[in-house]
Amino acid sequence: MNFTQFIFAVCRLILPLWLVFVNVFAVYQTVRDKSLSRAAKDSPQYWRIPEAQLLLIAALGGSVSMYATMKLIHHKTRHPQFMIGIPAIMMVQAAWAGLLLWLRYC
Repeated sequence: MNFTQFIFAVCRLILPLWLVFVNVFAVYQTVRDKSLSRAAKDSPQYWRIPEAQLLLIAALGGSVSMYATMKLIHHKTRHPQFMIGIPAIMMVQAAWAGLLLWLRYC
């Protein structure tokens, strides 16, 4: 198997599975953080998901579902790093996808 065939295999098999997994995880973490934000501040269950972790999940491929979930449940919609950052991540990911399609790797 040469390098080009390897890239085709990754694009066609592993990448779609990864994107499904990371998008489901992004929705789960966003909804979980929203529910944790409603817990009492002195409660032992009050452990919020760090914003850096949410942004990392978006950067790893869950940006579309995370942004849609945030808009749907009105979570973090007043935070500029999410309302500007996640669309910026989506644009970078779209550029990468366009480059891969243009180079005919996927």
